[in-house]
Amino acid sequence: MKANKLTVVLDTNVLLVSLPPRSPYYPIFAGLVAGSYDLALSNEILAEYEEQIAVRYDDQTVKYLLDALGMLPNVRMVTPFFRWQLMINDPDDDKFVDAAIAVNADLLVTNDRHFDVLKKVGFPRVAIATAQSFRELLSEVRFGG
Repeated sequence: MKANKLTVVLDTNVLLVSLPPRSPYYPIFAGLVAGSYDLALSNEILAEYEEQIAVRYDDQTVKYLLDALGMLPNVRMVTPFFRWQLMINDPDDDKFVDAAIAVNADLLVTNDRHFDVLKKVGFPRVAIATAQSFRELLSEVRFGG
């Protein structure tokens, strides 16, 4: 991994479980807001975030969260120029892989087993982590562990 701040792509499921303050995964969202890591987003990912957040929260909360993502200095918008089509079991998830490759992300954080196919791909290499392991990594970085 890079010596500087981590660059990650968060699958929608990870973002959603990290939003509630009482969630055990809230440190992922709090770490994003605190600037503990860089988040890479594409327009496709942002659209999915908006759609899924809107299913669970009211319009004002959706607007607040999207505005926050747009204003955070550690959120990096990326435009993938190549479609790798690596997600054979769930092609809708290709947008996360393509963004991770485009920014040379350190990690793609997901709890979705469909992403396990990436462990068998030699090139391009995309490192994946679960929400639990990423939360622990953030804790280690924060507390110098």
